[in-house]
Amino acid sequence: MAILDTSATAGQTPATAPLLEIRDLHVEFRTRDGVAKAVNGVNYQVHSGETLAVLGESGSGKSVTAQAVMGILDMPPGRITRGQILFRGQDLLTMTGEQRRRLRGRRIAMIFQDALSSLNPVLSVGRQLGEMFQVHRGMSRKAARVAAIELMDRVHIPAASARVDDYPHQFSGGMRQRIMIAMALALEPDLIIADEPTTALDVTVQAQVMDLLAELRRESDMGLILITHDLGLVAEAADRIAVMYAGRIVESAPVRDIYRRPAHPYTEALLESIPRLDRKGGPLRSIEGLPPSLLRIPEGCAFHPRCHRARELCRTEVPLPDRPAPERTSACHFWKETFGD
Repeated sequence: MAILDTSATAGQTPATAPLLEIRDLHVEFRTRDGVAKAVNGVNYQVHSGETLAVLGESGSGKSVTAQAVMGILDMPPGRITRGQILFRGQDLLTMTGEQRRRLRGRRIAMIFQDALSSLNPVLSVGRQLGEMFQVHRGMSRKAARVAAIELMDRVHIPAASARVDDYPHQFSGGMRQRIMIAMALALEPDLIIADEPTTALDVTVQAQVMDLLAELRRESDMGLILITHDLGLVAEAADRIAVMYAGRIVESAPVRDIYRRPAHPYTEALLESIPRLDRKGGPLRSIEGLPPSLLRIPEGCAFHPRCHRARELCRTEVPLPDRPAPERTSACHFWKETFGD
């Protein structure tokens, strides 16, 4: 049985079909305190050569969705209760464990947010990079070392041949993140998921890492999912944005449309919380309240306890995604008021 087929989703040709499509995904975690509903009907697509930024506060379900795609959820306590994850038209959730392992790294790779804890501290970076080629490509240790040096050069690590035998703690945070990117690129995957790839890096290094990801995406025509809570970071990096809150996509749109004209109060509030030069000396705006507990998500719209536009309908009825414009969705009963401001 083949791991993948290249058939398109209904109504689409192979050339226009999404590289990855998530349909009505639900993920929950059974805990001592109850069932935490981490992902509640997520839908989004990523095409080859495209960067999708998935935004939201901590606990919104961004990373859990990515872990479900990669097949690395802890189960139990995690459980996928409903939905499909289609990669090039084939549902990953129907694959065997062995098929998912063969796909992981070769076709879909992930960059984790904490490079220092993700890298093995007792192995040189060259050994860790080379292992990918030895295990998956059957290379000799010598050939794998050469390939590791080439990878380090590709992600712009200076003096790669001299540093290939160094250990993770001998690199700066930015260089360690480049090594994580190199590991993700090793087998030339079609899709990379970058989970907070610039966490704990200063703004200059953040820009360098984002420029590197954009350069590699253009070179390889790969799809990129960028998971972050930083709207400012993705302004130049993303093609489209999906905004998550309490396990749902509350707004999705091309990046420029989101910044020019948000269509959901939560997106509007996130944009208002970004420091701006034209507000120098004024108070830094914030979103009142806290994200809801996933054990007790509010009835109706989950954002209504923090929303300045909330009405009685918001407290009782879950809003379904509507289309304010082509290529846009907003899960708000009163999106026209936000969109029309």
